[in-house]
Amino acid sequence: MKIMEPSAVHDFYSGVITGTAVKMGTKRLRDIVGAYSEAGEVEDLDRVMYEVYSFENGDPARAGNLNWGLTVMYPELVGEECNFTRGHVHADRSCAEIYFGLAGQGLLLFMDQDGGAWAEKVCQGSLHYIDGRWAHRLVNTGDGVLKVGACWPVTAGHDYQWVEDHPFPVRVFKKNGEIICI
Repeated sequence: MKIMEPSAVHDFYSGVITGTAVKMGTKRLRDIVGAYSEAGEVEDLDRVMYEVYSFENGDPARAGNLNWGLTVMYPELVGEECNFTRGHVHADRSCAEIYFGLAGQGLLLFMDQDGGAWAEKVCQGSLHYIDGRWAHRLVNTGDGVLKVGACWPVTAGHDYQWVEDHPFPVRVFKKNGEIICI
């Protein structure tokens, strides 16, 4: 029997996902500046806002296969608005997802198909169920890096356009060290 090395390794609390089968994407402020309410006050468009790592090793057309991911968000502000991910809803609304907090402090914003919004606190050890019909976005509210792991079906897909057409009705700001949701 041949024993092989793993094609990906996740250093849960102090690192990222590495390996030959791992994809990594970087979002700079220039990529998402238009989503912020205070975008007119922006200076450094090249700063990294967040990174996404994904281990996608199964047949993407085969139901039952899973993806494994990690989002690393930096403690950036645009004006006084907290750093957030672009957000998405699943293209296949029947596919749920699990998020789990690995480091830092933040919020997981949800929005249903009718525009109703709510949030859950994200911290090391927190677990979050995401119904496939709910749009969702991470927000870093802390002073350090926010790391959130994820597991979702390969068939879920990401519908970013729906979120652009139906923006989240809540914004998260940090004013004088206090988190304010408007």
